Amino acid sequence: MMSQGSKRELVESIRPRYLKASRTEKSNIIDEFIANTGCHRKHAIRVLRRGYPARKKKKSGRKKKYQGEVVQALVRVWEICGRICSKRLKPFLPEMVAVLERHKEMKLEAEVKELLLSMSCATIDRCLQKEHFEKKRGISTTKPGTLLKKAIAVRTFMDWNEERPGFMEIDLVAHCGGSVEGQFCYTLTAVDLSTGWTECLAVKNRTQDAVFAQIIQLRERLPFPLLGLDSDNGGEFINDMLYRYCLQEEITFTRSRPYRKNDQAHVEQKNWSVVRRTVGYDRYETPAQLSLLQSIYADLRFYVNFFQPVLKSVGRKQLEERKFIKVYDQAATPFQRALQSKEIPVQTKAKLINAYFHCNPVALKNKIDDNVACLWHLPR
Repeated sequence: MMSQGSKRELVESIRPRYLKASRTEKSNIIDEFIANTGCHRKHAIRVLRRGYPARKKKKSGRKKKYQGEVVQALVRVWEICGRICSKRLKPFLPEMVAVLERHKEMKLEAEVKELLLSMSCATIDRCLQKEHFEKKRGISTTKPGTLLKKAIAVRTFMDWNEERPGFMEIDLVAHCGGSVEGQFCYTLTAVDLSTGWTECLAVKNRTQDAVFAQIIQLRERLPFPLLGLDSDNGGEFINDMLYRYCLQEEITFTRSRPYRKNDQAHVEQKNWSVVRRTVGYDRYETPAQLSLLQSIYADLRFYVNFFQPVLKSVGRKQLEERKFIKVYDQAATPFQRALQSKEIPVQTKAKLINAYFHCNPVALKNKIDDNVACLWHLPR
């Protein structure tokens, strides 16, 4: 039997003659081709008229190493972690897989687990490249408070040198649904500069009393003493009530420059990655919606601080003249950074560790998602 390659060569050699031949000559050429190849007459006519289809080129490069169960496991862990970027996910993979196995949420074969933990950041990006987020923008509702501006020092983005836990940026997120008319709920977001510890608290409105009450609650929930507050120039923060409280409690109170969001880069980033990605941009104004927001944030604080690794800037590296790139440390959760801090007492760390081992990230995320679904379906 003639090989497929030899048949191709034979067709290429006699096909030009076949196309120019008369009907009788074509019949003779077909007979000759059948005698040499042993193929069916109809097949001979077809390939002599049209030729063989072009060969498909084999893909160059190595065989895929990460596919099937490995990618499925990666996607599951990534979803549980809130679809974080590869640079945050990669260092946290061993810890997260161990947590999921401890709570019996995932069981991986040894080979699959080894491949999953050996993935690089670039490989993780390639395996997850089909997933994208659409980032929206909210409405700014900041109204300047001018009474105490001269008394409260300005803090710029160049002053981020606090290594001691307790210095926090705070901001309000409006849940107005695109219209600032009437009363609606807010979220008070607070981020610790040293550890990245994040707290979110639902506020029924933007009055000084309501915001002040949530700042008192924030102080009680923190696993370390509150040493400093940095806010924008809104009247809900720049007021006599909060100013005198900070003086009395020896809390450093500073403010950012007007219209300079980079001065509060930490909390501005959390406004999107924690608040907006969780509860969205709808309008929330009823007591039932406020209660659900409070329930969501009660679970979200454990999910974010225990199972959401963050990157921390450690300086800049000069590439060329006037060209710099930011340098970040290895991603770690606020919980892990708190354990590494020498300023937090051992007793507090023990309480955090106990709470961590009793937290199931899948159960937390499912409960948060269920409450968010209820929040979106409540009557307006």
